[in-house]
Amino acid sequence: MTALLKQAAPQEDLPRTPSGIELPLVATAKDHGIDDSLPGEYPYTRGIFPDGFRGRLWTMRQYAGFGSAEDSNERYKFLLEQGQTGLSVALDLPTQCGYDPDDPIARPEVGKVGVSLSNLSEMEILFDGIDLAKISTSFTINGTAAIIYAMYVACADKKGVPRAKLTGTIQNDILKEYVARGTWIFPVRPSMRLIADSILYANDVTPRFNPISIAGAHVRDAGSTAIEEMAYTLANGFAYVDELIARGGDVAKFAKRLSFFFYVHMDFFEEVCKFRAGRRLWAKLLKERHGVTDDKALMFRFGVVCGGSSLTAAQPFNNVMRVAVETMAAVLGGAQSIFTAAYDEAFQIPTEFAAELALRTQQVVAYESGIANSVDPLGGSHLVEFLTDRMEEEMRRVMDEIDAYGGVVKAIEDGWMQSRIAERALERKKNVDGGKTVIVGVNAFTKSNEGASTGETFQLDPGAAKRVLDKLEAVRASRNNAAVERELDRLAQAAENDRENLMPYLVDCAHAYVTVGEMVERLKRRWGNFQEPIGI
Repeated sequence: MTALLKQAAPQEDLPRTPSGIELPLVATAKDHGIDDSLPGEYPYTRGIFPDGFRGRLWTMRQYAGFGSAEDSNERYKFLLEQGQTGLSVALDLPTQCGYDPDDPIARPEVGKVGVSLSNLSEMEILFDGIDLAKISTSFTINGTAAIIYAMYVACADKKGVPRAKLTGTIQNDILKEYVARGTWIFPVRPSMRLIADSILYANDVTPRFNPISIAGAHVRDAGSTAIEEMAYTLANGFAYVDELIARGGDVAKFAKRLSFFFYVHMDFFEEVCKFRAGRRLWAKLLKERHGVTDDKALMFRFGVVCGGSSLTAAQPFNNVMRVAVETMAAVLGGAQSIFTAAYDEAFQIPTEFAAELALRTQQVVAYESGIANSVDPLGGSHLVEFLTDRMEEEMRRVMDEIDAYGGVVKAIEDGWMQSRIAERALERKKNVDGGKTVIVGVNAFTKSNEGASTGETFQLDPGAAKRVLDKLEAVRASRNNAAVERELDRLAQAAENDRENLMPYLVDCAHAYVTVGEMVERLKRRWGNFQEPIGI
């Protein structure tokens, strides 16, 4: 029988995963090591909880936000009524990049790809009628993350919600913005200072809130392989760990609130094993490099998006199947929170129908499929264990390359990491264009009438941007502008001292209804702007 298998699949003809790992026709016990750990045991290959999803299902978050705070508040309430268990806030580009909606550079983009959130008044509207003590909220924000977090704390104060009861996550991962997404504002080193400030502050003031979600998601969509996505993310994670230790942080304490965020792509087994390998490697390296032994500090907590660059505008209803496959991979990989992208997200803001269908995808997997009833049900599969081992080896190799170059910060400042991702993106495009990577409806099984119906079309309210501008003008007219100047001066003075934590000053600014743009502008005077390396 073995001879027949070898004859059927010569070694040189073996297929590879998208990351380049050769796949045997049949994996056997000889192809992998033995990991006798159980779920909830170091090194957490099989998951961080002994009872997996039996004890508690993952948090179901649907990424949403558009137009005005009123528009987004309505969508949030709709999704919560449909069974969503957490909120995920999408911010528009002006908010992400530190501009107020009345800035000339911002006006064309107000409310287009997320909600406009320029000051505390908008935050109060966004969460009107929503109990912040009972709902977990995630913010996908980076350059202005500390400011948005400060506004969330101030919003809780205004609602009378104890800060210690706040739960959720703020992405706050600026390193991947420099290499993959581009919503950076300040240079690398002051940005690292601001992130350390927010993490150290959160550990003491909002101990149940995750002040960072170290994100491989955008690195993956920018072109990286699954192995590189995880390796770059873990390398970024350790850059933050080093920064926090330099600031006097206790790694055994702050590591308990570090979380991670990834995209799930379509190679099912590679994606499952990516999470198993990353979870194991993070625990091992924290122990090896920093002597961490506290179980909770070693746990690798992560959320995912099912559907990103894997979704297509061509034959968009195929995306429903893609998201379902990716959701199953996320569950089998042990994700703590899942956002399922809507089928129309490749070409528009999701309609209410598409957003509901995406949520139903999670609910069908959770309550009908049975795959969440046992912990790590693929554990012990020869193929899964083989891929987990190989992916861990390759992740270590990539991280060693970064260390040899001089570390993450130097690699970003020099443009080395950006160039690596760009090369991989070009390789991915050539594989798709040449048909080596098959994408149904794009380069295979296409139709002549690709203009067929894509379903309901989302229409952004054309008056939303004007309402946002009118509200901003009203806030500026009604607030105590002397208090605004006083708080901005205090913030600027604190920024002069590199050891001063800026979060209390940002929270005070938020309470005074200082805008995002005003806070960013004052910090820019001290820190300047990030300049991309020449030649990228």
